Order: sequence, then C-alpha cells, then structure tokens
Amino acid sequence: MGKVLIVYATRTNETKGIAELIAEGVRISGHEAVLKTNKDIKGEDDLKDYDGYVFGSATYHGEMMTSMKQILFVAQRAELEGKPGGAFGAYGWSGEAPGRIYETMENIYGMKMVSGGPLMLKAKWVEGGIQAAQEYGKNIAAMI
Repeated sequence: MGKVLIVYATRTNETKGIAELIAEGVRISGHEAVLKTNKDIKGEDDLKDYDGYVFGSATYHGEMMTSMKQILFVAQRAELEGKPGGAFGAYGWSGEAPGRIYETMENIYGMKMVSGGPLMLKAKWVEGGIQAAQEYGKNIAAMI
C-alpha cells in the first residue's frame, strides 16, 4: 500500500472539498491518503516519505495563493524527482493556479505527472466534479 500526500491552500474551503474527494479516490484504490493544509508544511522534511504527491490551490486574482507558492519553494528541496504527482484547484473566473503548479512539479521537480494535466473545477459539485475529483485520485494511485 502506498501513501499519497495531498497539500492544499484554500480561501473558501472549495479547494479543501476537492482535496477530500481526491483523497477518497486514492483510498478507494487501496492506498493511504494524507491531507494537509499549507500551514501544516514547515519544511522539506514534512514532504518526505510519501509515494505520491498532489498539490492544490485556489486561483485568486489570476494566481495561485501565496501560501502555495511558499510550499512549492519548500518542495523544491524535498527530492521529489521521479515521484508520481498531480495538481488541482478551484476557481471562479480564471483557473491558472493548477496549471502553474502542475508545470512546476513536472518541469522543475522532474516528477512523473498524471496524464491529462491538472484537475480544474469551479466547484466540486458542478458538472460531475465529485466523480472527476475521485477519478483524479484513482489515477494518482494507479501510478504508485
């Protein structure tokens, strides 16, 4: 059984809800999912010893949340190269954050990213969002 770390930054808890659904997909696949907020990550040691990683942030004013940017700087020192990864986020008007997180994980860290790109949802309950988020978790789990 593998262990997947899901770290998220949220303002309205919509991104948290998506993270919880991704975790369900991981668990349905028989793996352990560990949810943490950006506040739970103090250093690179908090990111070590996982088999897969999923980072998420809401898009706020066209950007990922500042706290997620800080997590990405910490993650750069956590030796994530070759590990399975994914990115997600909630958005209102635009959805740049998940794509930027995904590209950072793939191109800067050298992670093995889930196919199909980042998961971007306006809300977990809109247009099949629940199923999409659970399926994203299953896809990450399948890479372990």
